Amino acid sequence: MLKTGRPVDTEALDRLEEKVKLLVALIGRLRTEQARMADEHQKVSKELDAARAKLQEVEGAPAEIASLKDERDVIRARVSSLLEQLEGLNL
Repeated sequence: MLKTGRPVDTEALDRLEEKVKLLVALIGRLRTEQARMADEHQKVSKELDAARAKLQEVEGAPAEIASLKDERDVIRARVSSLLEQLEGLNL
């Protein structure tokens, strides 16, 4: 050990050590929080994808309803025509 003739001031070194320990703890908490946020982001992304898929289904519903109504009208007309033909037979 080198002796300089003056007393060793460990107080500054102790403060530095304490600050380093606090920073290490902070980094650990930040990493944990980052991992939690990444998991949360993945979960929310999946929920968003599901919501978008549902929205596409819902947006297509009016066109499908219109198509089904048109088909129903065609069937009604055909059934009506068949009924008229049956009535015309006078059975």
